[in-house]
Amino acid sequence: MSLQLSWPDYLVERDENRCIQCEVCAKQCANEVHVLDADFGKMVSDESKCVNCHRCVALCPTRALKIRVNDLEFKPNANWTPAAIKEIYKQAASGAVLLTGMGNPNPLPVYWDKMLINASQVTNPSIDPLREPMETGVMLGRRPEKLAFDKDGRLLTKMPPQIKLSVPVMFSAMSFGSISRNAHEALARAATELGILYNTGEGGLAREFYQYGANTIVQVASGRFGVHPEYLNAGAVIEIKIGQGAKPGIGGHLPGEKVGEQVSEARMIPQGSDAISPAPHHDIYSIEDLRQLIYSLKEATHYKKPISVKIAAVHNAPAIASGIARAGADIITIDGFRGGTGAAPQRVRDNVGIPIELALASVDQRLRDEGIRNEVSLVAAGSIRNSADVIKAVALGADACYIASAALIAVGCHMCQTCYTGKCNWGIATQRDDLVKRLNPDIAAERLVNLVNGWRHEIEEMLGGKSRLPYHARVLYAGLPQTARSEKKTRRSVRLYMKTAARDERVPRCCYTGSFYSMPLLFSNFFMSLFWPTTIKTSPRSMLSSPCGAVWICPLFLLMAMIFSPYLWRKLSEAISFPTHSSSAAISTIRRSPMIST
Repeated sequence: MSLQLSWPDYLVERDENRCIQCEVCAKQCANEVHVLDADFGKMVSDESKCVNCHRCVALCPTRALKIRVNDLEFKPNANWTPAAIKEIYKQAASGAVLLTGMGNPNPLPVYWDKMLINASQVTNPSIDPLREPMETGVMLGRRPEKLAFDKDGRLLTKMPPQIKLSVPVMFSAMSFGSISRNAHEALARAATELGILYNTGEGGLAREFYQYGANTIVQVASGRFGVHPEYLNAGAVIEIKIGQGAKPGIGGHLPGEKVGEQVSEARMIPQGSDAISPAPHHDIYSIEDLRQLIYSLKEATHYKKPISVKIAAVHNAPAIASGIARAGADIITIDGFRGGTGAAPQRVRDNVGIPIELALASVDQRLRDEGIRNEVSLVAAGSIRNSADVIKAVALGADACYIASAALIAVGCHMCQTCYTGKCNWGIATQRDDLVKRLNPDIAAERLVNLVNGWRHEIEEMLGGKSRLPYHARVLYAGLPQTARSEKKTRRSVRLYMKTAARDERVPRCCYTGSFYSMPLLFSNFFMSLFWPTTIKTSPRSMLSSPCGAVWICPLFLLMAMIFSPYLWRKLSEAISFPTHSSSAAISTIRRSPMIST
């Protein structure tokens, strides 16, 4: 037996007075930490194998187990930390690359936690989402440059393919193979019930999941695993994976022991063989090559499905996103460095990439500066942990967000970060039949639905109390593009316009509810647009800075608005048949009231 230079990371503490030697811990631990010592008639533990997944603790009938971090310490050294020393011991013993799972756990700045959102008060009162209807749905896809209507308000412009989400959250790419069949089924069923999308990842799609196609994003990665015409047409969106936040610049590797019969069929590779995705797409070495692939996929699906391109958050993400938008993509996904993964080299995961918060804001600004923000939707990914992160991502320019780690935690993941071993005791990141069956897809799907519904309610509460949020349910349009105001349009046309051009650069936004108190501010913005040489433009970051902020330094315009707003409000109400304010429910119907600017 060779000398072990390191010690276990965790200690298993067993209360002998509570333990009844039922061997549940031994049966539940795939890492074989617990075993019954027949000579002494008691349970013993091999702590060197423990990954702190809590399976034994959760299922112990007498609560006899406790797992804690081993506090045995090295001599303090600010440079050579205990983690650095242990990693050297491991590599010196094995000569291998250090592998790990999930996202970056290091104490780097989390910018979501350093952002705060303004709230509404008296002059722009909040609304109550429990009593007033509020829409959280979003549309993903390319938006037309202009809209044309007939005299009856019917849309004449042919719309590009778009996808509607009931809430700006989707389940991110997790391939069948890296996660179990039951986990994949839970994601598909939850997405269908919620009216959102889930992503197949790069592992293809088993035939039995084609029934969820209307809520499926099918991925085309560098390995092209499982890609064929029927697969492409089975999904609602096609995503080209260029990079991944957890491991930018490198490919993927699914070990052969995870490639069983079902995975082999879905990926179209021999059973038991390693599935290796190369770092680059060997047919993409320029934006022109990417454009060719985008239009090849559009041709294969008869131009009926949006094409998304996923990239990792890196320093030149804005320039890359600009090229992707011009190449014809409909959606751009940006994956931050904290994003999870089934397996990645530890050095890459912990040292490559940038935070999604920084990349998202810079990409959105670059696309706006170039006047092409309207041509694509932006999806943020990379450790979206809660509904507040979703709101802040929208503030920085996202149209929707991906969640993956949060979804796995919802169904039982305990973040032990050993997904690559295939020994997930919770039946999530494994292909072993005895472990897969531990995850009940019915219960898992229900928990995912509960999670997203909970986030939806929180988003509505935050939208109701924050007047400066550029969401559909909170936005009053103080002006329409020339194409949308060339004729008198019905309310139906206005609603259609708002759904299809909510991000149009030429649409000034005033994020106040349709109440009496907001009218002076709304019409002040309108009066300012009369005198300013150019139409007021705002960014989606108006969540943090209102487009009406200039009102407070223009008291003249505010005074004019206060004088004339009752007259204009009455005329506007007559023109588009607004309901009165006799009830709180009626107020919610005017949150999308249009104003015609010159």
